[in-house]
Amino acid sequence: MKQDARAKRTILLVDDDTSLLETLHDFLSFEGYHVITAASGEQALVLLRQTRPDIIILDMSMPGMGGVGFLERITNPDRSTRFPVLVLTARAAMAEYFATRQIDGFVAKPCDPDDLLSEVNRILFLRGGEPVSPASPALDPSAAGSVRRAVLAEGDAALNTALHAELQQAGFHVESVFTGPAALELAVMSKPDVLVMRLDLPEMDAGEVLATLRRLPGTRTLPAVVYGIADPGGRAGHAGRIGPDEAVAVEDCAAGKVVDAALSAAVKR
Repeated sequence: MKQDARAKRTILLVDDDTSLLETLHDFLSFEGYHVITAASGEQALVLLRQTRPDIIILDMSMPGMGGVGFLERITNPDRSTRFPVLVLTARAAMAEYFATRQIDGFVAKPCDPDDLLSEVNRILFLRGGEPVSPASPALDPSAAGSVRRAVLAEGDAALNTALHAELQQAGFHVESVFTGPAALELAVMSKPDVLVMRLDLPEMDAGEVLATLRRLPGTRTLPAVVYGIADPGGRAGHAGRIGPDEAVAVEDCAAGKVVDAALSAAVKR
């Protein structure tokens, strides 16, 4: 078992999937966390009378009160939650619901344990803790508030990896996704300093993602960069929806141009 700053941290894991509950419990325990589990929102509320977790990992699709009912019980009048909450969901349709609540992050189900661990570390770090994802660049805890966060949406795996690395090198903490719906949900959940998207994303193009984000109060002014506007293989017909007040448009996929635009957009926020 790893012995570091995480050993003192408590995770409340709430999910009705017994197999997943056991798997994630063992994995996170091995990583040095103290993990307590609940198979329902009702059980989780009982546990909260006995302990104060550093973070709650919450499945949304459960019987009884479910994840939605549990969230309502731990939400303050200002719509913040009493504890950091990492939501397990793949449903972009819930984006508007999450937009009115200050959720700290999400991981799509089925989830990769390493991705979950990275997100837990990120949230604890941003909340003033010490854990930092091994995949992230070393960060000075005293400068946590100045770390810029970017969501990158690129459907091509090789280009996604390349842009991710370039944005990291420029000083961003980067979370990458491959489809429009995933970009929408992650942008709503994490509220990054900038959203970087290819125009012709799978399942939902960047114009549609932006149109939805601009209708939600929590992301109405979220800075965005859309690239590939002049790409002959892209859906150029939607380029007109990327207006000057919605996003910075970059004609091609050149990493330098995309990163420069992202830095400029994030600084202006």
